[in-house]
Amino acid sequence: MAVTAQRKSAEERREAVLEAALEEFAARGLEGASTEAIAAKAGISQPYVFRLFGTKKELFKAVVSRCFRQTLELFQRAAEGKRGQAALKAMGDAYVNELLPVRTRLRAQMQAYAACEDDEIREVVRNGYGDLVAYAERVSGLPPEAVGRFFATGMLLNVIASMGLQDLEEPWAARLVAGLKTK
Repeated sequence: MAVTAQRKSAEERREAVLEAALEEFAARGLEGASTEAIAAKAGISQPYVFRLFGTKKELFKAVVSRCFRQTLELFQRAAEGKRGQAALKAMGDAYVNELLPVRTRLRAQMQAYAACEDDEIREVVRNGYGDLVAYAERVSGLPPEAVGRFFATGMLLNVIASMGLQDLEEPWAARLVAGLKTK
């Protein structure tokens, strides 16, 4: 008996492209990423990638927007029912435990920051990051110094994770992170 492959819906193919593109853009950035590689990873044709997203830049913007939205959703789940410093701590713990170990989204965010020379990409990044800041301000109710420190800590952790130093095996990285805990 012959086995027939089940055809994916348009939404399933779109999701597969976004996941494949996340990996490709995280590894190679906007300029270095290959839509051919993205299509192959997603199991579709390259022309279908363009049919879904129009251009590589539009696909990159969709990936970046989704990445920030998923981070916001992670923060919302973590802070549910919490306020003040407890909300920021829960968000920070979720970030450390769920995002830092799997560096793909963090690397994609770093690639997005690097691509901010483009006005359209810069707008997507500003909106996504702005949503994270607005949520942290709203849920915590804390002054700008506390929210700023929260995001500064997160950016330092991003940089450390981007270098593959999550385990803080480098003494200087361990000292930097220890310095964050002194206040």
